[in-house]
Amino acid sequence: QVQLSESGGGLVQAGGSLRLSCAVSGGTFSRYGMGWFRQAPGKDREFVAAISWRGGDTDYVDSGKGRFTISRDNAKNTVYLQMDTLRPEDTAVYYCAMPRGSYGPPFRLPELYNHWGQGTQVTVSS
Repeated sequence: QVQLSESGGGLVQAGGSLRLSCAVSGGTFSRYGMGWFRQAPGKDREFVAAISWRGGDTDYVDSGKGRFTISRDNAKNTVYLQMDTLRPEDTAVYYCAMPRGSYGPPFRLPELYNHWGQGTQVTVSS
């Protein structure tokens, strides 16, 4: 049974930084790309960032380019999302996810993911 557990969310002022972590258990983490998504109240779930199974390829939402960095530590079965220069519009619940297919590139589409964490709240005050 694959389980994903996010941590690192919180309240931060605009311009600040947060580092989200997602620990994965029950699966062969190193074979899978990973993704981060977010959902703000009243809005659809949105792609934020993804990383390939080897970690060499990454993809970001346009608004996150230059501010967000996704990385992974296969020895710790953990994927990270470093978020800098945060804006109020980054406020959302952030979810990490593992896709169905192994050995894949970064995936943007949420329907390609079949394992999700419970989410961690990020609130950016202005």
